[in-house]
Amino acid sequence: MKGVIDFGVVNYDSIFWSILLGVVGCFFLWRAAKAATSGVPGRFQAAVEFLVEFVDAQAKGIVHNANSRKLVAPLALTVFVWIFLMNSMDFLPVDLLPRVWEMIYGAAGHDAHHAFFRVVPTADLSTTLGLSVSVLLVCIFYNIKIKGLGHWIHELFSAPFGAKLGPINFLFQMIEFVAKTVSHGMRLFGNMYAGELLFMLIALMGSHLALSASGILLPIAHILAGTVWSIFHILIVGLQAFVFMMLTLVYIGQAHDAH
Repeated sequence: MKGVIDFGVVNYDSIFWSILLGVVGCFFLWRAAKAATSGVPGRFQAAVEFLVEFVDAQAKGIVHNANSRKLVAPLALTVFVWIFLMNSMDFLPVDLLPRVWEMIYGAAGHDAHHAFFRVVPTADLSTTLGLSVSVLLVCIFYNIKIKGLGHWIHELFSAPFGAKLGPINFLFQMIEFVAKTVSHGMRLFGNMYAGELLFMLIALMGSHLALSASGILLPIAHILAGTVWSIFHILIVGLQAFVFMMLTLVYIGQAHDAH
């Protein structure tokens, strides 16, 4: 039926790549920790140490509870590495893995036209909203842990306008939680989806080779535009992972603040 959202749909491609890249990220961090030495570090160890120190410094500047940082700092590091790896799937040729999946799907006796396959998990809204909802749950956990359940419930009804406007305060608090969670996930999704879409549009330019002025210029423009956008996209991949990590720290830090 048109216009009806099916919440029973499971995007197995996004789940597969998310889990696989999460395992890859954990493996590399584990390898760096296992191979760490007190002497002169190699390039890989130096890069991981720089990343760990950078994330830890950001966590110290936002989350002032030293005990909470024992969990929050590694969580932020995991978020950054995981999202960076998922975003980086956009650097693969846009039709490489989908074409391979189409061949496998067709060889299994299915209709190849229905072999939909997404290789950039963060260009899937269900993935990014899942991440942001997970951050929301962590924030709720720290609100209860740091403030106590009773004090936090009192805060929901007393801030920011005072206890006399309890229902209005509670409504504003719920709107704030929902707005932060939705914007947190939508920001990452919007940037990565737009980047993937541009790669697809640029790829289409290279498919119109013909013996004409436009037919020759389009493939040339395809090469130039693809090169420029790939270089610029390197910044986007890292920046979006950094922004998501920083917002995670900010929201968790706010959960420690009492009103």
